[in-house]
Amino acid sequence: MGKSKVLRQAHRHGWIFGVIGLLAGGFLMVFVPSLTPVANSLFLFAGFHIVGAIVILATLWYGGLRDHFRHTSPLTPQLNFGWDRGWTVGLAIAALIATAFAVVLQVSAPEWWILACGMLLMGASWGVGFILMSGYRHADHAVLPMVDLLSGDSDVVLDAGCGAGRTTLALAGALRHGRIVAFDRFDAAYIEDGGRALLEHNLTLAGLKDRVQIETGDLAVLPFMDASFNSVVSTNVYDHLGSQRDQAMRETFRVMVPGGRFLLGISVWSWAMFAVASFLSFVVLSRRRTWRKLAERIGFTVDGEWMVNGTWFVLLRKPERIA
Repeated sequence: MGKSKVLRQAHRHGWIFGVIGLLAGGFLMVFVPSLTPVANSLFLFAGFHIVGAIVILATLWYGGLRDHFRHTSPLTPQLNFGWDRGWTVGLAIAALIATAFAVVLQVSAPEWWILACGMLLMGASWGVGFILMSGYRHADHAVLPMVDLLSGDSDVVLDAGCGAGRTTLALAGALRHGRIVAFDRFDAAYIEDGGRALLEHNLTLAGLKDRVQIETGDLAVLPFMDASFNSVVSTNVYDHLGSQRDQAMRETFRVMVPGGRFLLGISVWSWAMFAVASFLSFVVLSRRRTWRKLAERIGFTVDGEWMVNGTWFVLLRKPERIA
């Protein structure tokens, strides 16, 4: 990507969060200071004006003004995995809003102190989520569990749904002389060029361009021959495939050599994910037993499970002989 190329990272649903942020900021800045308990306290009166202004300005800035004023966003000489800071700051804004509303409730309706405490805890949870998600933007979080994945140093390994290359880089640290095929549709709407430019940028910085082959396609229809790969790795991809999930798993099974291993990483419910998605995590996140049953139904054997950076990894093995 040239230095004049713009790195767009605005998510298609971002406007919803923008509207919520503006409404909450306006409520805190305009309506709340008019409440008698708040108006009678100079500290609260000024504080809610400041908090409301911060919420509004942060929402506007990360919602689009930043890109308007920054016409170009060249890729800097450091690893970039496409995690826009707006997403992580969004959790910080949510934490600030929840905490402010807890204070409003406590000073205006003390009898509802239980609800105020709940909102305060929710704000604290989102604050922790902000800290956790901020780490994913950095290279030192691009790690995989130490498992018996490779059969040798010359393995051919598929990174299924490689994105900007977080897993590819982590895999390259263990596979010193083999070859990695980084495979993705590269159609992410929130990253310029669908993420392929970021992948090439990261591979160049890491000195891996000669060892990684980039391929474009669909996980549900892999363009590879049977038994093409000694191993497969995928992180936070298959749980986003919807109705294509089962077919993608079958295709993965097909392109693996007998005895090959598949390290699958997905987001499951955990306290870390609860801090990020709150009660929504109970609804949208996968269940481990669902994936175990799916893998066994297709023909895989489960060899082990691990939790790394809030992601659940399961090591699946294709039998030496298929019945």
